[in-house]
Amino acid sequence: MVASFLLRATVVGLAGAFLVVWWKPALLGAVSAPVRDSAPAPARSVGMQSFADAVARAAPAVVNIYTARVITERNPPAPLDQLFGDYWPSYRQHVERSLGSGVIVDAKGTIVTNQHVIAGADSIRVQLADGRIAEATIVGQDPDTDLAILALSIGNLPIMPLGRSDTLRVGDIVLAIGNPYGLSQTVTQGIVSATGRGQLGLATFENFIQTDAAINLGNSGGALIDAHGDLVGINTAVLNRTYGGPEGIGFAIPINLVRGVMEQILTHGHVVRGWLGFVPQDLSNEQAAQLGIAAGGVTVVNILVKSPAFAAGVRPGDLVTALDGEAVRSSQELVSKVAALKPGVLVELVGRHGQEPYAIKLTVTERPTRLAQH
Repeated sequence: MVASFLLRATVVGLAGAFLVVWWKPALLGAVSAPVRDSAPAPARSVGMQSFADAVARAAPAVVNIYTARVITERNPPAPLDQLFGDYWPSYRQHVERSLGSGVIVDAKGTIVTNQHVIAGADSIRVQLADGRIAEATIVGQDPDTDLAILALSIGNLPIMPLGRSDTLRVGDIVLAIGNPYGLSQTVTQGIVSATGRGQLGLATFENFIQTDAAINLGNSGGALIDAHGDLVGINTAVLNRTYGGPEGIGFAIPINLVRGVMEQILTHGHVVRGWLGFVPQDLSNEQAAQLGIAAGGVTVVNILVKSPAFAAGVRPGDLVTALDGEAVRSSQELVSKVAALKPGVLVELVGRHGQEPYAIKLTVTERPTRLAQH
């Protein structure tokens, strides 16, 4: 009796539920839907972007550079030699080898690399990404920017597309391509950490791109490219990585600076820069206060006797505040402004010798070229 009643109740209930769902189907979703948070759902991930196309466009033009130079050393005297008088000195030779990277920038075989990669080399071999190996010759060197131009005399060369470094922004993706530790071509990825880095003591004229893309021994002279595969810099240095030291701090010479140096070397064999003949140094806040100036200005810490500045009366200890009507804010700025002047032009230097102000005219000469001693 009870079982029959329960069976009829179940059938009636199921039938009623069927009619409700058939009449109001939306109620099914409302009943069955789980409770959700009121916050909107996160956007879908579109997936990781690949830089394979950029690498394929640029990497063939990045080369490995192998240098060798012969080192001659005097043999140390034997312990008993001095007991029997002076002997004729004897010498020994050994070959010192190093490695680096470079970038092919035109169909003629022009290669850009770091000056320190090829400094003092007796022979320079270049290996292309396709495996070909050839000897390279030095066209010109510029230690002041740590750049060198090589020439490669083989045909059918890949060419690196040149970009612009003045449009780079902090946070832009960059890729470093080079030959770290002789491991052949390697690509690392990072971002532009900063631009316009200077006063690092790496070169006379510094305007580096800072990046966290890994740059290691052998990467020097290699390419820093953007996400499109265009060359934006030449990798040049990484801060020393001692225990607990900085990591992910590398530097590249911006391509806009590289262009100017390359054009001058290809035209003149070296870079022509203006020169006045003195070494400036930034003022500290205490020095500026003692001299009674709010900001700006540099002091002369050294000067060559045979120089335009010395002939015009500039002396060590002088304060320099302006060049051709433009205020001088730092030593780096003054050196860069003078270097940009053409030899032979007349400029006005405003400064102070002790408490005596002066404004003197002097003729810019060509900056003497120097090659780093290694």
